[in-house]
Amino acid sequence: MPTTPATSVQLYSVRDAVADDLDGAVARLAEIGLRHVEPYAFHERTDDYLRAFAATGVTAPSGHAPVLAAETPEAIFDAAGTLGMATVIDPFLPAEEWQTADQVARLAERVNGLAELAAQRGLEFGYHNHAWELGTRLGDRHALEVFVEDLAPGVVLEVDTYWAAVGGADVPALLAALGERVRLIHVKDGTLDGDVERQQPAGAGEVDVPAILAAAPAATRVIEFDAYGGDVFEGIAQSLAWLSEHDR
Repeated sequence: MPTTPATSVQLYSVRDAVADDLDGAVARLAEIGLRHVEPYAFHERTDDYLRAFAATGVTAPSGHAPVLAAETPEAIFDAAGTLGMATVIDPFLPAEEWQTADQVARLAERVNGLAELAAQRGLEFGYHNHAWELGTRLGDRHALEVFVEDLAPGVVLEVDTYWAAVGGADVPALLAALGERVRLIHVKDGTLDGDVERQQPAGAGEVDVPAILAAAPAATRVIEFDAYGGDVFEGIAQSLAWLSEHDR
């Protein structure tokens, strides 16, 4: 029998609540039924996250941090180890760093080196896309596809499926091509014009979420909202309920 993939939530979705009361935000997500979270900038509040996790039983299999820009990436990886993470993801490099094949090759070299540093601590390291890595074409391919060709086997990907769709990718085909390198996917929905203010719970927008899930059956599902017009905790609960019913 296939293993049911894990479900998590990117804490950036509830960043205002985290800023006001980190412990309360994590507790509310636990009450919704989430057992995993994906913190951001966790190296800046490691002790706070440890306390919140201990109080709720929530764990963080993955986390986001600006490793590529860090002067001491070792400190980020050490914080990840303290929090019991398996995977550290760099969430963002601006569009101007994805414009040429030479830029992308240099970026892949940097990522490969950092993945080696992470592996020394028993961690995986990888990258999370936005729209421009797919919208930028190098020859007849998305810049992200060119990037992946130069990655070492141990480098992982977290595909933000909403932004990949906004960038013009056939997301199920992309996921199938990337294969097991995709350890996690960001699951979110909305309009394909990239207006984050119109994001919706999974299954309520224009993103073909069922096909995406089918194309990455083993990847951890990470619920995320960049923005939400209502109570974002209710939006997360609706996404979780939709995944529980449809992700089989």
